[in-house]
Amino acid sequence: MKKPNDINDYIASFPSATQELLEQMRSTIQKAAPDAVEAISYAMPTFKLNGKNLVHFAGYEKHIGFYATPTGHEAFKDDLLKYKQGKGSVQFPINEPLPLELVARIVKFRVGEMAK
Repeated sequence: MKKPNDINDYIASFPSATQELLEQMRSTIQKAAPDAVEAISYAMPTFKLNGKNLVHFAGYEKHIGFYATPTGHEAFKDDLLKYKQGKGSVQFPINEPLPLELVARIVKFRVGEMAK
């Protein structure tokens, strides 16, 4: 995949079912962090707040990746136990509904954290 210019380009590069999930993530993050600005960082959709990375998300063949580093995952570790995780990442399977309420809570936590 060529480097996307913006989140629209990024999402458009996926199959329609994945595009729908990525748009759900995007919309959930926008509502939870209305002052955040969309960007592409590390070749994935990113929301920035006050010039700093708030959260990232990304599409893959079998999951949607969500990155609320450095502290978002640790603060919600019990809620994220059922999902495969890596350092600073969590994988939401494509064949299950996205936990959008949980994503919103994590994003709001990160917004509050960055306001300090």
